[in-house]
Amino acid sequence: MYWCAYAFQPQCGCDGSNSDLSLVALRGNRRGRDVSYHDEQKVHALAPKPRARSLDVLRTGRCQVNLPGRLHAMDLTLTAKVQLYPTLEQEAWLRQTVEAYRQGCHDVSGIVYATHNLQQAVLHKETYRLLRAQFGLRSQMAQSVIKTVIARYKSVLANGHPWTRVRFTQPALDLVWNRDYFLKGERFSLNTLAGRVRIPFARKGMERFFDGTWQFGTAQVVHRHGRWFLHVPMTQDVSAIDLADIPQVVGLDFGINFLITAYDSQGRTTFFPGRAVKARRAHFTQLRQTLQRRQTPSARRRLKRIGQRENRWMTDVNHQVSKALVVRYGVKTLFVLEDLKGIRGATERVRRRDRYTSVSWAFYQLRQMIEYKAALQQARTVAVDPHYTSQTCPQCGHVARGNRDKRRHRFACQQCHYRSNDDRIGAMNLHRQGIEYRVTGAIAARP
Repeated sequence: MYWCAYAFQPQCGCDGSNSDLSLVALRGNRRGRDVSYHDEQKVHALAPKPRARSLDVLRTGRCQVNLPGRLHAMDLTLTAKVQLYPTLEQEAWLRQTVEAYRQGCHDVSGIVYATHNLQQAVLHKETYRLLRAQFGLRSQMAQSVIKTVIARYKSVLANGHPWTRVRFTQPALDLVWNRDYFLKGERFSLNTLAGRVRIPFARKGMERFFDGTWQFGTAQVVHRHGRWFLHVPMTQDVSAIDLADIPQVVGLDFGINFLITAYDSQGRTTFFPGRAVKARRAHFTQLRQTLQRRQTPSARRRLKRIGQRENRWMTDVNHQVSKALVVRYGVKTLFVLEDLKGIRGATERVRRRDRYTSVSWAFYQLRQMIEYKAALQQARTVAVDPHYTSQTCPQCGHVARGNRDKRRHRFACQQCHYRSNDDRIGAMNLHRQGIEYRVTGAIAARP
């Protein structure tokens, strides 16, 4: 699999004199034949498929602080999945520790549910000695159990869910950096109920995190599919370029038929097709429906494996798309993203047969990947309100629902008769908002 660009002249009736459109293919043909899309011509390879990684970024978190001068300081946090290779004896100790930690969280969760008390000092007095005596947890582990339970309940309340008991069913263990775990040579030293164990890990892809500029946070030991992983949050201070020094603005429209439609300051449009992705997800959906009708233990086990396989595959696709996008435009670029908060409520109003495709699409994960990859490449991102971006004419500014034919993915302005692809129109309007943001430093209000 590779990414490749295709340039072509538009045949949708839009003004192509100042536009350079390209199509980025998701999967190359093994026999080397060109992929047809109007009158495209193969140009160049954007980025190869990433090699197998021992480090997989799971989540990102960013905090930006304005400082005097031309640059801003930004904390970039990557949560990496590092595979561990314990011996049989070390694996037995890990299993014992993880299970004791899980049971401790389950018991403390019951106390929190009954008392509605989320104060750490109060819970410490009630549960600390119980955790030490009943489950044999070490001092720092007992305190981590209390913090884990409190954080889980606060997350439930923050998401607007009613007060309900949180259950801990999956094996996991939180380890505090330089107390419960640290790095020594080629191994991680982890704290267990039987003492410290030094476990080797996969170093491939981890070299850049050992240059002294990254800080490790509280990690989590996870056991999945017969393998052990250490989820490690790593934070680095990176400098964000000033808006006045950014010459390139790229509007990014997210979609399903096209995963991303990008429009840059040179008037070039790049499409990242999503039909192949949509077709494969439809295959997974049909397979799940077939297995659900069987109602057998083997069918249920296979259903679980299929769901996990689809998630891993979609994550890999988002990694490839975000990497190809950031590599294509490079440093000193402002990526204008759609703020899709609340998109689930909107997509739930589509037809029932299309609801799963729309609701379960990993837009937020793709946005996170673009944000952290852009930060590492000295580029910036901004999220703006996407309302009416596909209904607003970029030539005359006329806004009307009738401008867009959503079923045929066409845009035709009822006032000035400008025509183009509707996703391209959305990217053009996002690009315009990015230009305004670069000049004023503020996001334009919703019309």
